[in-house]
Amino acid sequence: MKLSDITRVCVLGAGTMGSSIALSFASHGFNVDMFDISQERLQKGFHSVEASMGILLENDLLQKEELQDISGRIKGCISLQQASASRFVIECAPEKLELKQDIFQDLEKHFPEDVIFATNTSGLSPSAIASKLVHKDRFTASNFWNPAHLLPLVEIMPGECTSPETLRIVKELMEKIGKKPVVLKKETLGFIGNRLQFALLREALHIVDSGIASKEDVDKAVKYGIGRRLGDTGPLETADLGGTHVYAAICETLFKSLSNSGTVSAILKDPAENGDLGYTTGRGIYEWTDEGLAEIQHKRQQTLIDLLRRDREE
Repeated sequence: MKLSDITRVCVLGAGTMGSSIALSFASHGFNVDMFDISQERLQKGFHSVEASMGILLENDLLQKEELQDISGRIKGCISLQQASASRFVIECAPEKLELKQDIFQDLEKHFPEDVIFATNTSGLSPSAIASKLVHKDRFTASNFWNPAHLLPLVEIMPGECTSPETLRIVKELMEKIGKKPVVLKKETLGFIGNRLQFALLREALHIVDSGIASKEDVDKAVKYGIGRRLGDTGPLETADLGGTHVYAAICETLFKSLSNSGTVSAILKDPAENGDLGYTTGRGIYEWTDEGLAEIQHKRQQTLIDLLRRDREE
């Protein structure tokens, strides 16, 4: 298969990620079959697409005359036979290994053997998910970051049998819809992004646990310090800009005192076990009000929109 053969894609799952991924493809000229198990779920997915398009329109990232064309490219379906013309299929089902294995085993019955299959998993092994496939070479993980219509990162991770050709086509496909794909050389838990994100979280929890600083000041240090510059320079570029000799010396001293804990801090574990799940229950590590939640969600969304606008100007 060539990249030019992919003009229609299938998104399995019309939830938060699936609807956002469907919009990402449709807004770049692809026809999309958005699949789910019921018309009710599909309807919710289309409402999410409309809401996301509204946000893009309000911020001049879409033009009004584009809306009808984009909406028209997304077709809802509750039968895989209705999506059989798609040449790229991405699954956005819940993070349950057996469920995903069964989904892909079933997909092989409905699509030709050269159609590329991808999973949007953020934590499961692509080799394990693909274990029941006959043609494992055409399978890969393609982890979109949420919200997919605003965040450009897609992490592409091969399974043990994924062919180089599959990785090349998927990378080029992601670039074609305006994403910034990264391709991992081998399989690893957490991809790149979550390994870095959770290393930062572990140290943040350690700092609070150790009485070094309050949770508020830890978050503030990230938001108004390293978070500001990480948008333009990653950690390795930052080391070069600071001087490898300087950073090597700091590492020699600092690494010894950083957390290497293999257990979950009580700061995170206790509220999770007590049913304090974060903003959805009004309490987690912090207390959440409706007003406070709306404010921080709007602020984060606006930051992503501003950065996306800048990306398009580059």
